[in-house]
Amino acid sequence: MPPKDFTYDDVGATRDRPGFSPPGFRSLHVRTRLGEGHDLFSRAAEAVMTWEMHRAMGVGVETSAQRAAPGVDVTITLAGLIKAPCRVVWTAEEPRRAGWAYGTLSGHPESGEESFVVDRTGDGTVWLTVSAFSRAAKWYTRAGGPATRGLQQAYARKCGAVLRRLATAPEKSP
Repeated sequence: MPPKDFTYDDVGATRDRPGFSPPGFRSLHVRTRLGEGHDLFSRAAEAVMTWEMHRAMGVGVETSAQRAAPGVDVTITLAGLIKAPCRVVWTAEEPRRAGWAYGTLSGHPESGEESFVVDRTGDGTVWLTVSAFSRAAKWYTRAGGPATRGLQQAYARKCGAVLRRLATAPEKSP
């Protein structure tokens, strides 16, 4: 049985098992190169941890905290109509890796987990990786079939493009 309120069993699986997908779920893995260097990594990590990336994408973000942390509730609103309630299940804030994952709660159009992780490799390259496993939970996501999966891929690619723009934008003066 999943922990209270989650709509799937493998809560936290995106942390230790990248690419994992339970039986009956689809996996998603999109990696976007953001640039190079410690400063870019720091800006990207902060934008992910504070919901700035999501807000800059034009989706509605309602959250119970200013920063991602385990147990924080988040509702993403898509197209002004579709509410997607989630809860953060894990976070990472390390010298070369920062990010988090949320799991779906009752009422979400999908069932599963999605992570957003910024990492800086040994050569200084900074990447955003969006990984997920999901399956349809509402009639309209089931009816959407391949189109729904295409929208998930497009959303993950847009995360990378938006975060690249945020992380490479010139610093604003006070």
